[in-house]
Amino acid sequence: MTRPPVRTAPTGAVYFSLLGPLTARLDGHELPLGPRKQRLVLATLLSRPNTPVPVEVLTDAVWPDDPPRTARKNLQVYVSAARTLLGPAAGHEGRDRVVHGCGGYLLRIAEGELDTLRFGSLARAGRAAAGRGDLAGAARLLREALDLWEGPPLNDLRDSAGVAEEAGRLEARCLTVYEDWAETEIELGRPAVAVDGLRDLVERHPLRERLRAAWMNSLHQSGRQAEALAVYDDYRQLMARELGLEPSPAMAALYRSMLGRGREARRPAPAREAVGPAAPPACTAAFTGRPGELRELLEVLGCGEERVVVVSGPAGAGKSALALRAAHLLADRFPDGRVRVRVRREDGTARSRAEILAELGRLCGVAGNAAPPGNTASPEGGAGGDRAATAALADAWQEWQARHRALVVLDDVPDEASVRGLLSRSGTCSVLITARGQLAGLAPVHRIALPALADAEALELLGKLIGAGRLRADPGAALRIVRACGGLPLAVEVSGMRLAVLRHLPLAEYADRLDDPSAALDELVAGDVSVRHRIASGWQDLADGDRWVLGRLAGLAEAGGFTLDRATEALGCGERAAIRAVESLIDAGAVTSPAGEVTAHAALYEVPRLLGLYAHEREGV
Repeated sequence: MTRPPVRTAPTGAVYFSLLGPLTARLDGHELPLGPRKQRLVLATLLSRPNTPVPVEVLTDAVWPDDPPRTARKNLQVYVSAARTLLGPAAGHEGRDRVVHGCGGYLLRIAEGELDTLRFGSLARAGRAAAGRGDLAGAARLLREALDLWEGPPLNDLRDSAGVAEEAGRLEARCLTVYEDWAETEIELGRPAVAVDGLRDLVERHPLRERLRAAWMNSLHQSGRQAEALAVYDDYRQLMARELGLEPSPAMAALYRSMLGRGREARRPAPAREAVGPAAPPACTAAFTGRPGELRELLEVLGCGEERVVVVSGPAGAGKSALALRAAHLLADRFPDGRVRVRVRREDGTARSRAEILAELGRLCGVAGNAAPPGNTASPEGGAGGDRAATAALADAWQEWQARHRALVVLDDVPDEASVRGLLSRSGTCSVLITARGQLAGLAPVHRIALPALADAEALELLGKLIGAGRLRADPGAALRIVRACGGLPLAVEVSGMRLAVLRHLPLAEYADRLDDPSAALDELVAGDVSVRHRIASGWQDLADGDRWVLGRLAGLAEAGGFTLDRATEALGCGERAAIRAVESLIDAGAVTSPAGEVTAHAALYEVPRLLGLYAHEREGV
């Protein structure tokens, strides 16, 4: 059995615990952690070890409703007290354990000093052992991880909403590991050791299907068939009463397999499928901006309450970059892996369901016979045997999602129909969807719409590509460039790549070129990366009627936006028809509207500058 190296804290080092009440021990003696607000700060920092925590996050944790004017100064006092109490970082004498940088406060901590880090290391080692077929070793490692669990995480500080969210994430990780351990013990033929613990957890988490399935299995394999069947019946009634839903196909299949059977000998099952090395591609080094959207994405996906998130925005808005950034930062929240599949081909056409399922199966090790990737006879994977193969893989994919906690990124989704059959019906997998349109037909989902970059964010991105010195040499011209790009991340990035090659070109001259409506799109090309090509792909997504409407409205947008009255006049139609036309373009991601509630007549609508220029081009064709 491969055991992760134990990085125990040296004598004189502090050991922190979050898997229960917040505690810190020095050489076995518990340390006084100060007043409640200071403990909230420490708990928040420990929940994100070795990661900068913004001051705003700490403020919300300590004063969720009405922070005082002295909040920032008070935080400094609490952090200073924590530095004194905790001493220097382990192995770094003279270096503060808590440091402050541009991203916020960071708490330096080693694996052997924090129970959650040790917990994660043991859980990963246990899953790796199971993937190799070493079930006995996996059970020991997973049990060792669970032995660190002393009760509900941070149970003494959960009256703070911010800490409660972090505690919920930790508890979800503990439950997933418990499910892994229980299933492993069942596969080893030792179901009785898991029965009582599973019963207690199901009582606390009655809608968690994987826990209930493991409880059913443990009862059945222990010779308690009637009790196992009763567990399913209780669950079916609970689902119908609380959610109006039926149990998942995987749960129903487990129930059917138990009907009419007595206890059967349990042979060790083959090694469970493992995600293996599947991981999303590396995010671009030039990624910048979007702090609010990234924070929202991490909070929503990290807490485990929302299983589907849609990130929408026009072509080139940086949806994929944001999704990949979030996927990399959420590694510890999804122990069974993070995968990314493009739902469109390079030519902009939608891939078939069979193709997408085949790639998901390959990345995640899902058993089943997929239709061959080249077969695109129909959205359902062709006729006859191909349809049957696709249906079998779809069922296997649902079963895999029910047993794992993974993050699936479905990138560049053209419409709702492309992804409906891929979303998890049960379990703890989460799906992050990127799309140009809003995908209003999907529900319930959490939605994040990407606006244009703010000037400061766009300038930061441009500076990463052309150098901060060149940016400072002519800040006015740099600002003209990013505004001419309409704050579109792809356009700013292409401008930066082009200027990085054309070192002789003054920023002011390039800004003049972009200000010319007839030349701007011609200038936004760098090698094989073309803004016009990307916008043209988004244009093709629009219905014919929407394209005509967009062409008529693009001229109005040049003056900084348009009202409903102006749209009605430009379209030559009645008010209701104009409202439907504008809202259809909002749904498609081609028109932006105010973020807050406002009447249709008072709203100021906008067409992104570069999309408007392309619409003018198409009007002249």
